Amino acid sequence: MPARSHATARQVRLGTELRRLREAAGLKAREVAGLLNSTSAQISQMELGFAGVSEERVRRLAAHYACADEALVDALVAMAADRTRGWWEEYRGVLPPVFLDTAEAEYHATFLCEVVVTYVPGLLQTADYARSVFTYTRSELPENEVALRVDHRMKRRIVIENDSPTPYETIVHEFALRVHVSDRRTSLSQLRFILDKIEAGQAIVRVIPVEREHFGGAGISMVYAGGSVPQLDTGLRDAPTGVAFIDAEAQLNHLRTLFRKVQEASLDPAASRDFIYRLSKELC
Repeated sequence: MPARSHATARQVRLGTELRRLREAAGLKAREVAGLLNSTSAQISQMELGFAGVSEERVRRLAAHYACADEALVDALVAMAADRTRGWWEEYRGVLPPVFLDTAEAEYHATFLCEVVVTYVPGLLQTADYARSVFTYTRSELPENEVALRVDHRMKRRIVIENDSPTPYETIVHEFALRVHVSDRRTSLSQLRFILDKIEAGQAIVRVIPVEREHFGGAGISMVYAGGSVPQLDTGLRDAPTGVAFIDAEAQLNHLRTLFRKVQEASLDPAASRDFIYRLSKELC
């Protein structure tokens, strides 16, 4: 398959997993190239995600690597076979790649867990709320660029609004719910929208009250996306250069632990719903 000019996060992940299998088997890239009548450079391109790989070749590689995990191999074959051109493709070349990679990760996730402290979670934002955030944080953007970002964020909600919604649990701090990113009307509409999603069963929302003691996680912002098999789980965290995609097992374990700790500091879903309702009444 010809080399790609740009590899998506999902394509990179497939290559990463193939490299891990090769390294676990104790094989060098040149040894694998010999088995496949290929070159070390081509194997490197494949493992970096810049060269595609067929389903048949994935199975051949897995056999050479003596990988006995059939569920993992099937999942990697499915990734190699995937030709999905999702709704996010219409934004390629007009929005930064991380916007598309995030939407693709959410689309393929078997479940989503999120922790947000400073803002309402993106999947639960109204258009007015999102526009206020983008306008304030990226004031140099022209209106048409802001509109593209808002439109993209609204379309991301398909994962929780379709006929087979992805299980989604988010933990949000009271601070984020109380801050007026725009005016009171926008804040009230935003809180009511969250309540609608809770009542529709499209989101489990937990709130961390500002009065909660022994909560040292104010700097935590993360999304944990479940893979088709646990080895393909993915973490997304804010980084200085944008969103970082995490796939190393030690780091994923760290994110799982962080989520459980923050979850323990939050109110249960019923109490959280009542909490948000009381906040909304304060704005009426």
